[in-house]
Amino acid sequence: MIKVLIVEDDPMVSEMNKFYLQQVEGFRAEGWASSVKEVLDLLNEKVYDLILLDIYMKESNGLELLSEIRRKGLKMDVIVISAASDKESIQEALQNGAVDYLIKPFEFSRFRAALNGYREQNYLFRTQDRLNQSELDKLSRFRKERTASQGLAKGFTRQTLQTVWKAVEACDKELFSAEDISAISGISRVSAGKYLLGLTEMEVLEMDMTYGSVGRPVQKYRIAPNGITLIIQYL
Repeated sequence: MIKVLIVEDDPMVSEMNKFYLQQVEGFRAEGWASSVKEVLDLLNEKVYDLILLDIYMKESNGLELLSEIRRKGLKMDVIVISAASDKESIQEALQNGAVDYLIKPFEFSRFRAALNGYREQNYLFRTQDRLNQSELDKLSRFRKERTASQGLAKGFTRQTLQTVWKAVEACDKELFSAEDISAISGISRVSAGKYLLGLTEMEVLEMDMTYGSVGRPVQKYRIAPNGITLIIQYL
């Protein structure tokens, strides 16, 4: 399990990032910090594999933390998640060893792709002493996880996908949840959620995060602009 520290000074955004993280296999949120000082204190107490790092924080700058991590020679990786889109910030982050850079607001599919690519890289580095060129080439962070030629994801069936998609088309809400699709299709909420996430990965759907009365994030979906065209090749 890859242990992750979330560095973000907005508690609601931090909770959303944690929620996203829980949707990707192999990762576990092990802590949260809102400043450089808090991070450095935590790093003295515990070892993390990966930091999800915001740049803009009220009391400190994430790029300063990234430089400090490299200066200390700490063996951990960093994925920057920030609204900073200026070339100077991006260049400095990459030059200081950030393995990926996500600009807010980002789509869940991009977040998932970044983590899946990192998980593969982490696995190779942990299990092999030497890598060949082909293995190195597989570590490209910006490749597509799946393409149409690869067909459906493992564990998906065309029949269930057709059932879910018919429910999506029958839903009279612009934003719908796994519960909505479960009620229309008759399949379980868990299975509906699994297929809706899969359709998001296939870029057929887009996902938004909303907050309920108790403040917990809820996944809501809508059909992407080109979703109807894209789904045809899978049905």
